[in-house]
Amino acid sequence: MSFGIPRQAESVEAGPGAAVTAVVDRHPPGVSAGPVPAAGPAPSGTPHAQARIDLAAIRANVSRLCDTAGSAEVMAVVKADAYGHGAVPVARAALAGGATWLGVAGMREALALRAAGVPGRLLAWLLTPGDDWNAAVAAGVELSAGAPWAVRAAVRAARAVDRPALLHLEAETGLGRSGAAAGDWQALVDGAAAAEAAGYLRVVGVWSHLARADEPGHPSCARQLENFRSAAGIARRAGLAPDVLHLSNSAATLTLPEAHFDLVRPGLAVYGLSPVPDLAGSAELGLRPAMTLTARLASVKRVPAGQGVSYGHRYRTARETTLGLVPLGYADGVPRHASQAGPVLVAGRQHTVAGTVCMDQFVVDLGDAPAAPGDEVVLFGPGDRGEPGAADWARAAHTISHEIVTRIGARVPRTYTGLSAPGDR
Repeated sequence: MSFGIPRQAESVEAGPGAAVTAVVDRHPPGVSAGPVPAAGPAPSGTPHAQARIDLAAIRANVSRLCDTAGSAEVMAVVKADAYGHGAVPVARAALAGGATWLGVAGMREALALRAAGVPGRLLAWLLTPGDDWNAAVAAGVELSAGAPWAVRAAVRAARAVDRPALLHLEAETGLGRSGAAAGDWQALVDGAAAAEAAGYLRVVGVWSHLARADEPGHPSCARQLENFRSAAGIARRAGLAPDVLHLSNSAATLTLPEAHFDLVRPGLAVYGLSPVPDLAGSAELGLRPAMTLTARLASVKRVPAGQGVSYGHRYRTARETTLGLVPLGYADGVPRHASQAGPVLVAGRQHTVAGTVCMDQFVVDLGDAPAAPGDEVVLFGPGDRGEPGAADWARAAHTISHEIVTRIGARVPRTYTGLSAPGDR
């Protein structure tokens, strides 16, 4: 199967040798979007854990996606603090890589990017009546409307700030989630057209979302494409002339070229993770994982055979062995469902979580391998040293890679490599 990326592009030059230039602590999503500090003296001491984010990989991944998208523009989706990678530095790296749009879920995320001075077209789509529509319209944030109340909210905001709102009308084409259903679409379109004629807004996009793009060839994709084309036709017959039609997520960007239209919206692939892991891994898609999660052993001790380990003693040592304590737990985003299954790399060898993942820590049975407090443990990364990937943790926890990287918590500082220009900061 072709994934739309030239074979020679499969090796992304964004290796681990880039110098560390900034470390930032995490804050709650939506308020963390300050600029990455310029290079300077590093904080004293070594963090007990960190997530290293390779911005060169982000740029390279976006460049690959731009090549794959052909004539369509690329919107880099940086919602949820850029899938846990850091919204502001990732947004800037994505723009440097060729993206011309950014996408977020909530309005607060969009306003935080604008407050940080991040340029480019910016769409927010998961909105409620209680959001600050006035601020978003004033900041030039483009907004989604999937129901008449959203059009009315945009009109009120446009009146308040004396600036037309920029709207993307969302059609529900088969996902069964947000957007106007087929029976409600005409009314939404007519209301938006009337507001546009009155000068309160401009409809700049028509969009929807695929339900099963990660299953290439599934018949629902063809049905949704047909429904989407029909919705776009209704909008045009009502006199609307949107700048862009957009439907594709990461999976469709890579596997469904007929769904590219004018704009694609990759999320997971921006971060170098495969949206179709059962068909192809990151390397086969020409992508490089951008996050490496590491910790340092907090303690090492020798224990006898039969030693119960962690809560519930779900694991017992088969013989005399060495146990290493890793100071990361489910409060940091390590999934408890990966107890007894999560893979880690210590001193060049893979091991598995021994026993139950706790709130702040988990244990690894190191056997007879030499180890000392402070030794590095790699939970996941791009695989350069034989370490597991986020996809391996997803399999261990019976989830998806999106969740593994996005859930890495606020106690884990982000360290950025690959800052090549002031615009990345």
